[in-house]
Amino acid sequence: MSNLLIVDDDFDIVECLSDVLRGSGHNVQTARTGEEGLQALRAKPLPDAILLDVDMPVLGGPGMAHKMMLHDAGQEKIPIVLSSGRNDLSALAEKMGTPYSIAKPVALDTLLELLARALRDRVPPSSA
Repeated sequence: MSNLLIVDDDFDIVECLSDVLRGSGHNVQTARTGEEGLQALRAKPLPDAILLDVDMPVLGGPGMAHKMMLHDAGQEKIPIVLSSGRNDLSALAEKMGTPYSIAKPVALDTLLELLARALRDRVPPSSA
């Protein structure tokens, strides 16, 4: 069983993904902004992976990832699965140094496979 953090400002997406991931045996915590995501990371244990939306109010996904790298207390080692409906998602994921990205709308079977790979390989972002 893995601990996952979903950070996304779309309530419907968060609810759907939470239900699916809990049904797959994961513990799920959620946040609506990058700032809330950073607050969630202060709790222990740290998540095993983060599903992170790119565009959110207050602090977007790239900003949250950057702050995680600066914090340097284990947060920088958490794999990030970047999600967005943006056309430049692949380029943004490459810039952040994460090999894990998925376009919205999300195909649930593809997401579960990608999360399984992120949890298995545990590749953290290399820059944010």
